[in-house]
Amino acid sequence: MTDLRIALVTGASRGLGAAFAEVLATSHHPIAVARTVGALEELDDRIKANGGSATLAPMDITQTDAMAHLCHSIHERWGRLDLWIHAAIHAPPLSPVDHIDANDWRLSIATNATATATLIPMVAPLLNGRGSRAVFFDDPHTSEKFFGAYAATKAAQIALARAWSSETARLGPAIHVVTPNPMSTATRARFFPGEDRSALANPGEEALRLLDDPLG
Repeated sequence: MTDLRIALVTGASRGLGAAFAEVLATSHHPIAVARTVGALEELDDRIKANGGSATLAPMDITQTDAMAHLCHSIHERWGRLDLWIHAAIHAPPLSPVDHIDANDWRLSIATNATATATLIPMVAPLLNGRGSRAVFFDDPHTSEKFFGAYAATKAAQIALARAWSSETARLGPAIHVVTPNPMSTATRARFFPGEDRSALANPGEEALRLLDDPLG
């Protein structure tokens, strides 16, 4: 066991996940999970430049055995997690529902829904300390045209998180579902390629805002 606060960040290579990992490194030791090795190494360089440290875990959250091994390793090394930031997402191309690509649907289900349902039972036993928390990010596009695959699978993820939040309300851990402001990220650029990005929030500033309110 250690007094060092430990944060697991799934989806840490880019966007809000990377921003959270970088911001948290001033007060936590982040375990950064993502598939893109190069982006994780760039994140590590930024964290080290600011005097922090991180553990890089280049893996795919849909690989159950790999994630089970990671959670076991976290238990063996630190005995717990203080915070889980779940920012991993598959954002398929916008498409009419009757033109959804079967592979994009499979990846959306696997990443956004199935991986979340698989990870919660793995991570929950690690969130065993006083004040431990998990954070999920809502991005509601239900009923919007062309968002069918993304909205349906993201809604499934958030339904799991909200149910878990209700179930742990009395004894913990605290489960937060927050809605970030529109941000200048690669995912949003895929959805809205002609958008004026200067009007969008910076992911780093948004991570700081969400940590202060309501996460504390």
